Order: sequence, then C-alpha cells, then structure tokens
Amino acid sequence: MASEAKAFRDWIAICDNGNACFAYGPGREGFGWVRVAIGPGPDGRPEVAAGYWPEGAEATRAFALTIDGTDYPMTLAANEPVAAEVPAGRALEVVRALAGGNTARIGPDHEISLSGAAAALLWIDERQGRVDTVTALRRAGARPASAVRPAPAFPVVTPAPAISQAGFGEQNQTLPAALEAVPAVVECRAETAEHWVGKEVMSAKLDASTELWAVPCFAGAYNMGHDWYITGPGGRDPRPARLLSSSGEAGAGTINGGYSPESRTVTAFAKGRGVGDCGTASTWTWTGRAFVLTQETAMDECWGVPADYWPSTWRTR
Repeated sequence: MASEAKAFRDWIAICDNGNACFAYGPGREGFGWVRVAIGPGPDGRPEVAAGYWPEGAEATRAFALTIDGTDYPMTLAANEPVAAEVPAGRALEVVRALAGGNTARIGPDHEISLSGAAAALLWIDERQGRVDTVTALRRAGARPASAVRPAPAFPVVTPAPAISQAGFGEQNQTLPAALEAVPAVVECRAETAEHWVGKEVMSAKLDASTELWAVPCFAGAYNMGHDWYITGPGGRDPRPARLLSSSGEAGAGTINGGYSPESRTVTAFAKGRGVGDCGTASTWTWTGRAFVLTQETAMDECWGVPADYWPSTWRTR
C-alpha cells in the first residue's frame, strides 16, 4: 500500500504504507496545532495531541483542549513541553467533537481551525475501512470493530551483519583519491574548500570489500548536506548510494545525515526551518546489497509540531 496525503481546507491528512493515519489542524495565525492519530485494523484506537509554543512558566503548565465550550484536560508530554495529550479513554469522544465542532482552542487563547476537520477524519475512516463501525472517527455506526479492514503487511528488511569499523568513522577521515576524482565530488570540494564543513568527511565499512563514504557538499544555518558513495576497498570504483524516499524518488544525498554501524543505518533529518517543526526524517538500512528505506516521517507544514508528533510516511519490519 502506498502512503498518501490530502488537504481538506485548513486540515491535512496522511496515511502511511501500513495504513496508520494522521490528521492535523492548525492554529489561527500560526499559533498552535492539534493532531489525531489512529493505527490500522480492528484494534486501531485514536490518539489526540495538541500544542503551542508557550512562554516562560507556561511550558510546564497543563492545559485543556476546548471544543464548543467543553474543556478536555490534557497531560503534558514527558519529553515535549510544547505538546500535551488527551487521556486515551476520552480520545474518541474528543475526535468526534472535533469532527462536528464549530470552535476549538488550546490553552487560554490559541484558537484552532476546524475548517476541514470533518472531511479529513472521514477520509481516514474511508481509507481504513471504518465507516459505519463503532470505531469510526467521523461516520460511526453499529458495525463491530471486527468489520474494520485488517492492517496490511509491512515490507521486511533484514540488516546486514555488523562488522568492525577500525579505521573508519566521522572524524579525521581523508577522502580517497578515487573519490576525489569524481566530477560531482570535485564540485562539492570546491564549494566547501574554504568552509569548516569541508572537513566533515564520514566513512564506514559495510563488509570486507565494501566501504561507505560521505562527502560534505554544503552547510547552512541549520542544515548540512552530504553526498554518499559506496566503494570498493580504499575508495576504489565509487558509485553514488541510492537512497529512495517514500515517493520513490532516488538520490545520493542527505541533510544532517550520519551512519550508525550498530544498526547499519544511514539517517537524515532535513529541517524545514531552524526550530525543527517541519521537514523530513529518514532511515535507510544496509542489507548487504543496497540501502533500503526502513522509516520515514515528514511534516510539510511549519505549524510548530515537534518531530515526535510528525506523521509516519513509511515503515518496515
């Protein structure tokens, strides 16, 4: 199943390849957000989170989500002082209030738009096969939860065996001559020759005869870019790594990337802006033959949503 995203007036909805779905509503004038998330299948139950950028002491103060004058108290998230969650026992009640509501706000005065909420939640019901069931977000009925479409199977990805990284790493790495001669690398090196980022060469050993090299290509205020190459021993016979996105687009570059030899993964966190409330976070796993996308989350709208609350766009097991 392909991941899919749609806009419904002010709201957006996203479902990933495993049919986990998310809907987001923005605050007026850029202040605040609300998120509804629900897993696939008969056992899927909604979760509701909301947040805003508080000032001073407000960062540790619990707040409520208010819909048409009814307060729904929330619990501050443990690791995110700008986010809070509705208790699980009231989540479905809150979701249905959002779908049928006229006004909503979080905290004392941050208004949340409900324009498009009903349509976004109905789209999720349709995508997951919840319409007319007791678990539906928007269009509930008498059909039991067992009538909900089952969750699709995830792609299975097996990491290659771990291998010693002696002589490789993220510091004091010298780019091999064969890589220095690649035209695209020559261009990157020229761009970064007079900049500190030019020294940020990374390397790893993938197996006895295969190496991974990351060439620094640019740096901005909050993003740093590398191009990744898979080579033979000593950097010989370099070829660009193929790092696919959930949309199927292939590239060899990452933003704020790195390699973890423990998990055999390349990760990236491309920020849409400095506070990191929008962008894309990706993980690719080395299988012994290629890097395969194993996880991706992405938030296109810069609404203040912390990365822990971004929607999933690709998952594997």
